[in-house]
Amino acid sequence: MQIKQHNIVEKIKTNCNACRCRDCFVPRNDVGFLYFFTCLFISLFSASSFAQSPYNDNVYNAHIKSVEFYNTQKQASFPAIVLKSGEQVLLAFDDLRGGSRNYYYTIEHCDSKWNSSNIATAEYLQGFTDDRLTDYTYSSNTIQKYTHYELKLPNDNIAPKISGNYILKVYEDGDRSKMILTRKLYVVGNRVSIAADIATSNDVTLRQTNQKINFQVNYAGLQVQNPNSDIHVLLMQNGRTETSVWSNTPTNIRGSQLIYNDTYTNDFQGRNEFRHFDTRSLKLNSDRISHIYHDTAYTVVLLGDPLRNSANYLFQYDNNGSFFILNQDGSDPRRDGDYAHMYFSLAANKTDKEGTAYIVGKFNDYKIDERSKMDYEPIKGRFFTNLFLKQGVYDYEYVWVDHSTNKPDDITIEGTHFETENDYQLLVYYRPATARWDELVGYRLLNTVKK
Repeated sequence: MQIKQHNIVEKIKTNCNACRCRDCFVPRNDVGFLYFFTCLFISLFSASSFAQSPYNDNVYNAHIKSVEFYNTQKQASFPAIVLKSGEQVLLAFDDLRGGSRNYYYTIEHCDSKWNSSNIATAEYLQGFTDDRLTDYTYSSNTIQKYTHYELKLPNDNIAPKISGNYILKVYEDGDRSKMILTRKLYVVGNRVSIAADIATSNDVTLRQTNQKINFQVNYAGLQVQNPNSDIHVLLMQNGRTETSVWSNTPTNIRGSQLIYNDTYTNDFQGRNEFRHFDTRSLKLNSDRISHIYHDTAYTVVLLGDPLRNSANYLFQYDNNGSFFILNQDGSDPRRDGDYAHMYFSLAANKTDKEGTAYIVGKFNDYKIDERSKMDYEPIKGRFFTNLFLKQGVYDYEYVWVDHSTNKPDDITIEGTHFETENDYQLLVYYRPATARWDELVGYRLLNTVKK
């Protein structure tokens, strides 16, 4: 008899009379219990071998490009939906290998720090434990051939039952060891109200560079015994994990209202507006484009980028780090948007002996790795790199990693100003002493300009 690993843990939990699922049937006897524990051992070993701790947004296959994940109400928005509201998120990506592949997906409930909640699938998932991704289309009239995949969640096959953090996993051939990508999903159960505002820093020395968040959480709908331990609030700037700050202790408590306005907490560097480029058309040079070459593949050379760490703020419109797949030369950028080799250069007034420059944005999940690392050209005194990107409008910035500290820092190259337009996400998590998982009970989006 063949023992199948696929979803065996869920099947064992559902059928306590040994492994009595539709894939295999073992009678309730000594042999059945032997198979039961064998299946359980295999499944637990497999899960521990390929689990992440904690989870993050990642792309594990270099052929996977242009990953988008957002609430369908607005393109490139923060991937948060209200539980059982009818809202959905859209996952979209390209596979540059072309053809069609057997991609599967699932979602897993996580705690507020993105570690697995380790609760039974039946407690947080409605429908199947996983499903096949069947919505795809082939590229047309493009030099670079690819297959475009899309998925909307929740759907009839997979939907969350409870609020909280969920990690979306996409993998090949139903084998979770062949992970393709992961994405963070925020499922909100609106059980608290949030009032917030953005002010200048209370620190006089930081008023020209920083933005301070003051907010209040009203938890009248919750049973809270200890607000300091039961409720935690995460603040993020432009949806970036590396900018996030936890507010675990309120400054004051007034009835069922938690007030967070301490003088020196939740004080963010405003940073600068993102740099951008526009490749909606590969026929004409647009803003920031120096040359477009049409050979066996498209090559786009951008104008050189200067250092921007001056004290003076210069406004320029940006999308707070996001990107949009667009194509003015075709009818549907999902399948007729082409790819191009994008060449970037940066005059950082530094050398590779001092540190390393990286280029980041939502298009590469702000990852500081070999794919975002820039090379140094000593003759011209510039850092440079090229990225293979799909047509569209992109925001990006440069991050400096000094050899002496080995810490990523975007202020050194980009500068920081209190006038910078930014989005802030406030996420309220609730976990009383007797609970086994973290609930996401509130979400609020703030903008420094839109009041």
